[in-house]
Amino acid sequence: MEQRASPTQWYGPKRFFAPTVHLCDLPPLDAVLISHDHYDHFGAHTLRKLATLPNTQHARWITSLNVGQRLRCLGVAPDRTTELDWTDSVAVGDLTITSWPARHFSGRGIFDRFNTLWASFVIEGPQHRVYFGADSGLWEGFTEIAQRYDGFDLTLLEIGAYHPLWSDIHMGPDGAAAAYRAMGGFPRVGLLMPIHWGLFNLALHGWRQPIERLLELDTNPSTSRYWLPTPGHPTDVTPGVEIRSDWWKQR
Repeated sequence: MEQRASPTQWYGPKRFFAPTVHLCDLPPLDAVLISHDHYDHFGAHTLRKLATLPNTQHARWITSLNVGQRLRCLGVAPDRTTELDWTDSVAVGDLTITSWPARHFSGRGIFDRFNTLWASFVIEGPQHRVYFGADSGLWEGFTEIAQRYDGFDLTLLEIGAYHPLWSDIHMGPDGAAAAYRAMGGFPRVGLLMPIHWGLFNLALHGWRQPIERLLELDTNPSTSRYWLPTPGHPTDVTPGVEIRSDWWKQR
């Protein structure tokens, strides 16, 4: 619902295009996973609305340490909220969701930086594993996490809203490519889904530049596989099978 990643909806980084799926059209959700409390990840209007819908009435809200209070202020019941410290896990059905470190920060104002935690997450099922890198600068922890799980079927790494001065907290496409290689490359890491680049206007670069730069770096297609479905289109993940929809070229 948020039109801007900002404390207000009249000023701040604006959406590139409208949501592809209405909140009320989502299927029943088992879990809502929130990595940290920055405005582009924690939209108050969206979360307040989501908390009232029938499709989240049985969902477990999983987030980082101390972010639960923010959710409670938006109407999420405390008994439906799980806060995770780094290395903590929670079971949701037959899945295990584990919080892992990331190289980033938190806060929604001038005076609350670092009052809440930020994290990346591993979602582990009986047969498959997914790594959600959330927001992070490039660091050696990516390799350590991948080694612990012997790789992933799907790896989500952020590529957008980047600048050389922000390299400690955002990777950009070059950093994401390096992280993907460090995590083992194909086939151990499986498919790479680039995220955090096509929603809000958070940086000075063109909005298509992150994905175009990432694909330029792909000089050896035999060592990388991308999962780039069209937003809003339900798409299955098939091990080793790429999807390169090029949806951004039509916008």
